[in-house]
Formats: sequence, structure tokens, C-alpha cells
Amino acid sequence: MVGMAGTEQGARTRRARTAAALLTVTGLFAAGCTGHGTPPADDGRGQFRTAHPSTSAPSKEADRPSVLAVKIDNVRAARPQTGLDAADVVYAEQVEGGLSRLMAVYATKLPKAVGPVRSARESDLELLRQFHEPTLAFSGAQGKLMPLINRAPLVARTPEQASGAYFRGADRVVPHNLFLRPESLVPVTPGAAALTNGFRYGPAPAGGSKDTSETVRYPAARFTFTWSQSRKRWLVSMDGAPDVTADGKRLAPATVVVQYVKIRKSAFHDFLGNNTPYTVTVGSGRAKVLRDGRAYDVNWKRAKATDGTEFTTKDGSPVNFAEGQVWVVFAKAS
Repeated sequence: MVGMAGTEQGARTRRARTAAALLTVTGLFAAGCTGHGTPPADDGRGQFRTAHPSTSAPSKEADRPSVLAVKIDNVRAARPQTGLDAADVVYAEQVEGGLSRLMAVYATKLPKAVGPVRSARESDLELLRQFHEPTLAFSGAQGKLMPLINRAPLVARTPEQASGAYFRGADRVVPHNLFLRPESLVPVTPGAAALTNGFRYGPAPAGGSKDTSETVRYPAARFTFTWSQSRKRWLVSMDGAPDVTADGKRLAPATVVVQYVKIRKSAFHDFLGNNTPYTVTVGSGRAKVLRDGRAYDVNWKRAKATDGTEFTTKDGSPVNFAEGQVWVVFAKAS
């Protein structure tokens, strides 16, 4: 009888431990969600990895080229940045305290260094889902967010996971001095085929209006794009100052997209208690495309996270971008 009682007690203990573990995992996932109900399965977090990328068995598409995405610091102390002019696409998003952060996407060119590298955000997972298993380089993330990043269909690479790919700059202070050697993570340049974000390039659409300067404001940051007729590019200024790279080159994309999106609260906060905004990039809305010294009021649509973003005119015709770097600035829809 004593032996049977001990067996039953042991079984109850194992069941209790199993239930507790399940509750812990469930609670961990819920903590990473936005607090606005269950996220849709296509927001970039729905397909989980079963193993770390370095230990997973190679997939049938392992040889398919994929982009390198780098989270880049964009406060005043982080400027001038390095390697930003080599990116194919630069995304600008609002973060805590009304500040901004950049995500640079590299496919056709890999600079020798990129940075300063900073931390990732929850909405990055949704944004990156349009690429096939991209490599995401970032300095880390909020503790409750890391499990979601590790399970997302991307290759996460922090200094802890790839220490040899990162180095500290001697002329900056922490945390604005972390830089990446891209070729250490992506030895082969992915190529234009890896840019599966739906952008089209070619002749400008009909219509539009002359526009030589456009400003996008966040609560504590602003971007200004000024058309240079001599360079046939939009010159970038941030927070009222001309923006240049570390080697003195003026940042000058060929196309700028001001994409109006929903920006809602997530469940995450920084160490000061500021809420982390969630930039919703799946859905539809309006946008303004700047190219060739003109502005075009267009519509955007991204039906699901695995899709690229379509930009169309009022009559539904696709909108072409000018050849060269594209900046996409996510602005809050009114």
C-alpha cells in the first residue's frame, strides 16, 4: 500500500510539473504578444523553429539567397552611421520615446562595416517575413521578445551568437559603438533576386506633383528629404541636420516612400517604462512616393506577412520606383 501510494503521488507530481511547464510556455508567448488579442498567424511569429538555425537540418531551400537585415541606431549620438549608403532598402520606424530606428537591408552590395548596431523590435518580425529566412543582425532584444525572435523564420545573429562578426568602435561610447562585418554573416552577396519585398523599378508613373522637400515627424525625431536636381537624388536630413555616412558621403536615396500605417502599443517597454510601438506593415492604406523631384499619392497593400508590398496609383496601376536605394519611412496614419 505504501508503494502504491508513493507511485500515485509521484504521478501526480509529474502531472503537476508538466502542467506548470505548459503554463510557463503559454505565459511566455502571451507576454510577447501585443495585448490586442491573438496575433494573426501571418504576422511573422506564426511559424516557429524547432531548433536553433545553426543546429537545424538544412531545408530544401537552403541554397536560396536571402538578404541581410541590420538594425541601426539612429539617435544623435549614433551619427554618422557606417555602411548605410550601401543598403538596397532602408526602413525607418518609430520606437520608444518617439525616437526613430533604422533597418538596413542588403542584397546587391555588402559594405565592409555597418553600424552602430542596436536592438530589435517586435514589429521587425512582421516586416521581415516578406523575405525568405533573412539574416537579422542586432545587438539583442527585450528579454520576453527573444523567444519570439528565436522561433521566427529568420536567422538571428547577435554578438553572443556570432562574436567574430562584431567589433567595438574606439571613437564612440557604449551602446553606440557596436559595428558589424557583414561578410562574416553573409559570405556571398545575396543578389537582387533576394529582394522579395514587391518593389518595382522603371519609368515614373504619369501625373504627380512637383515636390522638392518632404518632412516626416515623429514625436522626438524627424526626417527631411530634399530633392537635388544635380544629383538626381533625395538628400537626407535628420533632426534638422544633413545626414552623412562616417566617410562623409551624403545619404541620398533615389526613391523615398512615406507609408502611412497603424502604429499601436505592444506589450513591451524599455527600462524607463516607455511603451514600444508596434508598426503594422500588413494591411492596406495610403502612401506618398517621392522620385525624380515629384510626389505621387498612391495606395499600398500587403495582404499577408509573406507577401511583398504593392504600391498602386488610384486606377490600380503598379507604381515603379527609380533605380537605386529606397527609403521607406513608416508614418502614423491619421
